[in-house]
Amino acid sequence: MRIGILTGGGDVPGLNACIKAVVNRVDDLGHEVIGIRRGWGGLLNTNPEDPASIADNMLPLNRARVRTVDRTGGTFLHTSRTNPGRVRPSEVPDFLADRAVGDGPFDFTDHAMRVVESQGIDVMIPIGGDDTLSYGLRLHEEGIPVIAVPKTMDNDVHGTDYCIGFSTAVTRGVQFIHNLRTSTGSHERIAVVELFGRYSGQTSLVTAYLAGVDRSVISEVPFDINHLAELLVRDKATNPSNYAMMTISEGATVEGGEMHLTGEADAYGHRKLGGVGQMTGEMLKEITGEKIIYQQVAYLMRSGSPDSLDLMVATNYAVMAADLALEGASGRMVALRSGTYTAVPISVTNEGVKRVDVDELYDAENYRPKLRHVTGKPMFLY
Repeated sequence: MRIGILTGGGDVPGLNACIKAVVNRVDDLGHEVIGIRRGWGGLLNTNPEDPASIADNMLPLNRARVRTVDRTGGTFLHTSRTNPGRVRPSEVPDFLADRAVGDGPFDFTDHAMRVVESQGIDVMIPIGGDDTLSYGLRLHEEGIPVIAVPKTMDNDVHGTDYCIGFSTAVTRGVQFIHNLRTSTGSHERIAVVELFGRYSGQTSLVTAYLAGVDRSVISEVPFDINHLAELLVRDKATNPSNYAMMTISEGATVEGGEMHLTGEADAYGHRKLGGVGQMTGEMLKEITGEKIIYQQVAYLMRSGSPDSLDLMVATNYAVMAADLALEGASGRMVALRSGTYTAVPISVTNEGVKRVDVDELYDAENYRPKLRHVTGKPMFLY
């Protein structure tokens, strides 16, 4: 059997460990693994008639090649947000230009399938979030065997309690917040820490919960800037060190406002987020007269090596995915549910949007984590 593996969307710690574990699981049994570079872009940009194109986008993997890749974060196969089913004119490869008639976007799924077939790939293992896996579902529906592995530091893939990358992202966030306390306290300021999180505020919520910040604004609950200012001024005044700290999800919105978006939409319909923390800090300064420290943690949350939990989950997800592939399964996603490893239909990724349970986990009036009940909750409270 020949297995194709790729990583798509944002990088997270644990991807290299997952790739390595798939290779090691099947290599001794005489099966092959082909690493596809730059996510689904590797299929889009491969010309089956051009050996140079194949060499640029397809990387044969064996034990020797992946021996040390798990010692670093990111993905050595590289990644992209390419969707072969929605290709913009500027992204169309030259060898497909004659098929790009009209304004686009263009659907080159038939080409992606032809590449899979030409390379003798029997099953695809995409490692990604909702966007990457949504195209995996498309290929499954078109008849290509697919076994999906969920990863995203937002932990918001529907159908699983845990995604590769989340633990390390929270760990990084907690560390950076505690480090920032020294400067914030020394200068007696209010610190606004912006964390990743488009539609789900779990990263901001759990990081704030574990780091013990004063206030946490999440994507699910629009906030009243005047009320937030009042709370933070009170927090600062009652702190013996005379400072206050808050976290905010990049997808958060002021009441009556919209997400802070820039640039053009990507192939999955998403525009770039970021900057709501700076905007919030500027408004807080104007309202309160206090000096503000704004820190956008952003890519630092998903940089560097994975922690032990992400190593554990990435490795076990890989073993499960490889076993499912060798068994001839298709249309499945490996998952953790109620603390148990399992597999679910990949179609669950389209069944809903995974969000913070505000009623159970959040005090929307005071903008802070508030757990009504812990008993019976998943480890990461989702």
